[in-house]
Amino acid sequence: DGKEADIYNIKRREDVNAPAFVMLPPTGKKGRELAVAMEDFRNSMTTMITDSLKQKVIMDNFNTQPSEKAVAQGLDWETSMFDNMPVSAVLTFFSKLQNDIRYAEGEVLHTLSSNIDVGDFRVNQIKAYVIPNSQNIVRGNTYRANIVLSAEDSTQRPHIFVNGQELPMDKNGLFEVYTNKTGTFPVQGRIDLQHGDGSVRSYTFDEQYTVVEPTATVSNTMMNVLYAGIENNLSISVPGVPGNMVQASVNNGTLKRAGNGWVATPADINRECVVTVNAVMDGRTQNVAKIPFRVRPLPEPRAFIEYTDANGVVRKYRGGTGFAKKNIMDAPGIIAALDDDLLDVPFTVLSFETLIYDSMGNTNVEVSQGANFSQRQKSQIRALGRGKRFFISRIKVVGPDKIEQTLSPMEIIIN
Repeated sequence: DGKEADIYNIKRREDVNAPAFVMLPPTGKKGRELAVAMEDFRNSMTTMITDSLKQKVIMDNFNTQPSEKAVAQGLDWETSMFDNMPVSAVLTFFSKLQNDIRYAEGEVLHTLSSNIDVGDFRVNQIKAYVIPNSQNIVRGNTYRANIVLSAEDSTQRPHIFVNGQELPMDKNGLFEVYTNKTGTFPVQGRIDLQHGDGSVRSYTFDEQYTVVEPTATVSNTMMNVLYAGIENNLSISVPGVPGNMVQASVNNGTLKRAGNGWVATPADINRECVVTVNAVMDGRTQNVAKIPFRVRPLPEPRAFIEYTDANGVVRKYRGGTGFAKKNIMDAPGIIAALDDDLLDVPFTVLSFETLIYDSMGNTNVEVSQGANFSQRQKSQIRALGRGKRFFISRIKVVGPDKIEQTLSPMEIIIN
């Protein structure tokens, strides 16, 4: 069309001479330059991708070797691609080449982001803990405790060995031993934790605990933390005193009896909750203990897709790995829950978005008002092929504490 041509409105689409004039000798050398650039790009991209299947896709997309038919005719790659080819066909090839470049760059970015800090430990939770030397102190002695911040990864559980025995994984690191006598006893072992690169590092520990005769006890069934906005079950007792003669109160929130135990509901997360225990002994009320608890908001839940496996067992898919399309099509939507076995707290999914990329690299965003997939979301997911990925993001949930949260996105890989 000449120098004044409009690339968006090509008139001589059937012209078979223009491509060769630009791309092939003696009038042009762009074809050889393109082949060299494709080879350099291919070699650069494949060195940064570890997946052999993805490497092969990129090798095929940027292959500059002439076909067998072209070899038989004595043609090189650029001649076979641009000699006697109409403008429309060459433009189609260039459009495909642009898409192939975007795909290769996307795979490289995904590989590089996956390998960031691969030798380090990943953490997604930082918690505060009070680690006392002892929770049973004889009157007149000193209470000592280490107050620490703990960086944790809720997506993997380490292997913990205590006194020669491995703790069950469902214990979440909780070591329990029945104490039927007083004295000092060891707690020795190691923790095996896997790095992102697959290597395992061991951390040893050597502690001890002392068993003394009990006085007053206050045990929280959810460790040393009370969660604001929900009922926390407590067991409060004084040895030698009937349960109906034990009184208890808190300085932050409410405390009431519930069956054989107590239920505490803290109100303010900015100050500790002190449980004061009194007992009626010999006709008079005596203060037995004051036990402080840290008050925390509920931990951030995680989003799951619940499905039933081949054995009929209900499981939770957390994202990031291959997932059968049938399972996701059978699932009505997503759920939100705390990713541990200690707290059974219901969360309600208010809304979420799906981000699905089409074959041209465009992003399709669909919003669901509620926990279930919309019909448009289901239709777009149904059209995805094996190995394709999409994301569920902006997941808004609310818990019993009435606080709305936006959860981390999920990456779904169609298997």
